[in-house]
Amino acid sequence: MGMKILVLGIGNTLLTDEGVGIVAMHELEAQYGVRDDMEFLDGGTLSFTLAVPISECDALLVIDAAELGAAPGTVRSFEGEAMDRFLGANRKSSVHEVGLLDLMSISRLTGHWPQRRALIGVQPAVVGWGETLTPEVAAALPEVCATACRIIDDFGHSPDTE
Repeated sequence: MGMKILVLGIGNTLLTDEGVGIVAMHELEAQYGVRDDMEFLDGGTLSFTLAVPISECDALLVIDAAELGAAPGTVRSFEGEAMDRFLGANRKSSVHEVGLLDLMSISRLTGHWPQRRALIGVQPAVVGWGETLTPEVAAALPEVCATACRIIDDFGHSPDTE
């Protein structure tokens, strides 16, 4: 199977819940192990250099802290066009150098925005100095990983094989 899946964790692990994407990405990497068809990438606080790995993947899964207007630890996934709409509607101020929306725009301009894509957002409780997740967000990690596994499994099936 020639499909390459990029699992991109985004965040800053020095800002409490802002690091949830990185923590979840590492947990998934431990679950899946080293595979030729998957790349696990710590996207940190984002930069334009991420446009390259995005352009080289067939499917993209992004995990990040997101302002969902929900209780801390709430997990929501946005797949395909729903991801694009969520990014477009949520231009939140961020510690990130480049927003995901900007990366999406660059990728679209170059014709490399993956057709199969999803974002898993986790509502943070605290974004401030601290190297561990709050209990509410830490408790959401199993749900984040289960959602990610389902999405990765869905990526493995072409849309026309139902």
